[in-house]
Amino acid sequence: MQEKSVITRSVEVAGGVYAPGHLGELTQVIDFDLVDAVVQETGTRQKRLRLLPSRVVVYFVLALAVFEDCSYRATWAKLTAGLAGLPLVRPSVSSLTRARHRVGPAPLRRLFETLAGVVGLPGQPGVFYRDLRTVAIDGTHLHVPERKQITDHYPKRIGRREAGYPLLRLLVLIECGTRALLATAFGPDTDGEPVYARRLLHALDSRMLLLADANFDDALLLHAIRERGAHFLVRSTACRRPVIGRRLPDGSYLTRIGYGKLPTLMLVRVIEAQITVTLADGTTRHEPWRLITSLTDHTRYPATELIDIYHERWQTETTYYSIKATMLDGRVLRSRNIPGLEQEVYALLTVYQALIRTAADAAHTHPGLDTDRISFTILHTTAADTITTATAVLPTNPITLTGPIGHTALTHLLPAWRRPRIKARTRKNPTSKYSPNAGQHPTTTQTYTFHATITIFEKGLAPRTKR
Repeated sequence: MQEKSVITRSVEVAGGVYAPGHLGELTQVIDFDLVDAVVQETGTRQKRLRLLPSRVVVYFVLALAVFEDCSYRATWAKLTAGLAGLPLVRPSVSSLTRARHRVGPAPLRRLFETLAGVVGLPGQPGVFYRDLRTVAIDGTHLHVPERKQITDHYPKRIGRREAGYPLLRLLVLIECGTRALLATAFGPDTDGEPVYARRLLHALDSRMLLLADANFDDALLLHAIRERGAHFLVRSTACRRPVIGRRLPDGSYLTRIGYGKLPTLMLVRVIEAQITVTLADGTTRHEPWRLITSLTDHTRYPATELIDIYHERWQTETTYYSIKATMLDGRVLRSRNIPGLEQEVYALLTVYQALIRTAADAAHTHPGLDTDRISFTILHTTAADTITTATAVLPTNPITLTGPIGHTALTHLLPAWRRPRIKARTRKNPTSKYSPNAGQHPTTTQTYTFHATITIFEKGLAPRTKR
């Protein structure tokens, strides 16, 4: 007879009907007391003890966000796979559906608001620019099911013809370096990004520098950012015609904005530059940039440094890729009604933030480690494994910052230095707003070099290609 290996382990979860309510190691971030507190606070605690208590339902909704490729029954099987021997219920799909409806979106929203926030520490790579924490804002779209009660609220995008799925517009405010979520707002695509951006300003403070693209170049919005005490570095549109007030030694200049909008004009600094991007295949692209910033001290914040730091804005794209490609895998949201969609979106964002917090804890055990080296795919996959095996549901004694998820992520770090790359862009969605840009981007991912020449566009900024 061949030798055998026998592995025994103890599994610790909540008792009785609460046993299926866990999220593997992520339960240490979204713990029982926290879930019970938000259920109590939002008035969604069950009036009598059911086979599916509200706490268990909240964890089930979070598990759906982890296992987006699984059905209700398959997700329940994941939650209970590591609990063999316990007397567990096997609820029907209709029971799980009614339980989701009973709990609603409020507890998930409160969970996200509780977990949202900065996680980067001073000295951590990519988190701070000089004395300011860099944060970024941007928007994206999620596809929602095409049902009458949904399309009334989330209509399709209409161009020359109506096509594709209805769209939900999602905006997030992230911490650069860690890509932690600070705040979110979402709703119909009919409202523009600046409308949703105003709902995120409460998360800003005087120690932050906000990076944003030209969609956020609005004097009222920029003034509101300064009212919060935060600074901004925003790309300007060609529609703006700033009057040169005082030229500065680094090639930038001071001006005032807000004519006809603000009671008192706001002093800003303008940095204009000719950008040259050279791809690995030799292709060269030139772009005129105009950046507007509230950082008017050119000696403390040189123009060349601000042009470089503006690139950190693209970390919002990495955040959206993690959510839309890694977690959703390009799928349409599964919920079939408006409250369910709201619940699902907050569950996705809550799980994402829990994973980022786990990554941050692991990174803090290695001072100087750039969290860009931690693979979100590894985090997500390992977290899913700990749910299936019911591993590390409760903290160890003594408590450590790094559990199975962190250890695996640190074992499979990405390269220490990654060359800048331009992602291949091809238009696959018939409703894409980037249709006019077809053929202007490489069809394969390439490395590139970036060079900026600071100048002043005396005749104004040429309009960008219409999207």
